[in-house]
Amino acid sequence: MGRKNRKTAVFKKRQTREKRITQNLESRILQLLNSDPTKSWSVKQLCRKLLLKDRMSKQKAAFFLEDLAGEGDIIFTSDARYQAKDTADRLIGKVDHVNPRFAFIVIEGREDDIKVTTDKLNDALDGDQVEVAITSTRGGRAEGRVTNIIERSKKDWVGKIELLPRYAFVVPDNKKIYKDVFVPLEKTKGAKHNDKVIVKIDKWSDDRNKNAVGTVTRVLGASGENEAEIHSIMAEYGLPFEFPKRVLKEAERIPDEISAEEISKRRDFRNITTFTIDPFDAKDFDDALSLRKLDNGNVEVGVHIADVTHYVQPNTQLQAEAYDRATSVYLVDRTIPMLPERLSNQLCSLRPNEDKLTFSAVFELNENAQIQKEWFGRTIIHSDRRFTYEEAQERIETQEGDFHEEIIELNRLSKIIKDRRFSNGAIAFETIEVKFKLDDNGKPLMVIPKERKDAHKLIEEFMLLANKRVAEFVFNSKKKGDAKSPTFVYRTHDYPNTEKLESFGSFAKRFGHQFKMSETGVSKELNKLMAEIQGKPEQNVLEQLAIRSMAKAIYTTEPLMHFGLAFDHYSHFTSPIRRYPDMMVHRLLQHYLDGGKSVSAPEYETECEHSSDREKRAAEAERASIKYKQVEFMENAPEKAYEGVITGVTEFGIFVEITETRCEGMVRMMDMDDDYYEYDEKNMRIIGRHNKQMFSLGDKVYVRVKHTDINRRTIDLIFSQKEHE
Repeated sequence: MGRKNRKTAVFKKRQTREKRITQNLESRILQLLNSDPTKSWSVKQLCRKLLLKDRMSKQKAAFFLEDLAGEGDIIFTSDARYQAKDTADRLIGKVDHVNPRFAFIVIEGREDDIKVTTDKLNDALDGDQVEVAITSTRGGRAEGRVTNIIERSKKDWVGKIELLPRYAFVVPDNKKIYKDVFVPLEKTKGAKHNDKVIVKIDKWSDDRNKNAVGTVTRVLGASGENEAEIHSIMAEYGLPFEFPKRVLKEAERIPDEISAEEISKRRDFRNITTFTIDPFDAKDFDDALSLRKLDNGNVEVGVHIADVTHYVQPNTQLQAEAYDRATSVYLVDRTIPMLPERLSNQLCSLRPNEDKLTFSAVFELNENAQIQKEWFGRTIIHSDRRFTYEEAQERIETQEGDFHEEIIELNRLSKIIKDRRFSNGAIAFETIEVKFKLDDNGKPLMVIPKERKDAHKLIEEFMLLANKRVAEFVFNSKKKGDAKSPTFVYRTHDYPNTEKLESFGSFAKRFGHQFKMSETGVSKELNKLMAEIQGKPEQNVLEQLAIRSMAKAIYTTEPLMHFGLAFDHYSHFTSPIRRYPDMMVHRLLQHYLDGGKSVSAPEYETECEHSSDREKRAAEAERASIKYKQVEFMENAPEKAYEGVITGVTEFGIFVEITETRCEGMVRMMDMDDDYYEYDEKNMRIIGRHNKQMFSLGDKVYVRVKHTDINRRTIDLIFSQKEHE
């Protein structure tokens, strides 16, 4: 071969090798980009990851990325980075980070959630609204990855600060947040080691292996102290610590006196026997009952509600604050009111021996508690007596004491109304709630189950009656020529999910109970089952499962049914001191009583959605405060074996509710060291691989307290070998 031909052969060989190297490099670049379409790379990061050290290779990589982006095959981001072009379908949902290994993306309107492992969350946190792409389906469940964080659920987090020599970390209280927040020492706001703080996120990390960086904005106090812990719960759920000064000043300017002109516009009930029945520690009395016998043998019952909207006018600071809060929040040791005390405990509160402005629903009832006439409108009352539930109950039981005849008659009527309601298909869930006896420092001394006696049920039935009849009155007040009923605010409760009910029925069958979705109606079958399980070990578990199978009650302008109460139409009229929707109802009801035309629905629907969201937030905060006190109580409880019932089974442990204290804790799988236990999701149980021992939902067990964590509000339990000690 000639010299020229040899050179040509060498050149072609080199060219082939370089082409192969280039193709290999291009393949590696694409493989890296496609390995995580959510991640973007700078040229420098990409070269470092691919171990490209020579200048030529780096240059080729840069040219190749530029070409791909130019042709639209990959994405060139606004911060000069490159990212794979992902063609998977996108869905929008919220993150529910159930454990350190994975989360579920909850999609509104979609039956099944999308499972996402932590490494594919793209640094999304619990509660964030995200864009998710489905990547596969395993065992009937969709799996995916987060492709974009649309909105962070919050920028402020509550937690315990840990100070180190050169920096600090805040460990979030939220047990669904699995990353600490890095805080430079100069941004700790003077917090001491282990203080509870609020930290504001200044920078979210692009690197999922690094922590977010934040600044302490408020020091709440020493971890474990009651004020610090309750303030932590308030901050965690975004609850206000105080009223703005402008709101308080506006409240102070409202006069105490009721003008003669105002009284002249109202129906006067001041000479009719009237009283309130409330908890012993209540100060915001927003409802009262009046009773008088009529000449025709019937009785007139007045349900009188504090006329909050007389004092809280539209386009005021008080109105804006009431709307923003939307509800009072009842934590274990305090109330966070919707309205300033000047209104909630003074001007609006139906205190005894004072003239008070009210909005009333007045019913003429016959002997069988059937409505003969009804009237709605603004009134003035003068309460003769403030009863506690205990005092009213004493009059029912002993048939003695002041106003005992009126209370006994109201109780008789309420029982008839209740029986009629249940015969129409209302559901009775008598769930057990707890309250605490606290010392002067807020420490729990006792956990006490709440009792519901006739006095409670008496008030409940007349409030339900008023709420129902107000809703029906507006719904049926359609004017001639109108296509539909006037816009109103309803409290609705949809029909339960059929699949959830069938699943509940299958589970109830394991305890020997029958639940059929029969022609007699779901509600009647549920009531029959609830009656059967009273006093049995499985009562609480089955009641909780039945409640979970129900839809959530919401506020809406759609005139839909209330399934649980078996009402075609229902609203909230009776608690405007503590619920904003009741204020909306008062205004709309008066508007229609005055002959006003139907208002625009979209504006009110927005306010309904806001109120439903605020109600959910309040319920979560209330549960968190109860859980905190339960954990605190069990931290100092006697060391002994407690009887409990299994209330939940997961792949990482068993939830047990201690019967004596109603405190729930977890027996972790790792602490069950007598065998290797496997999770049977279908049958809600775990089974020992060798000893075949089973632990199922509803089983009675004995446990001891292993560890409590006030910050995370968790109780770790272990099984006890001894049943009695």
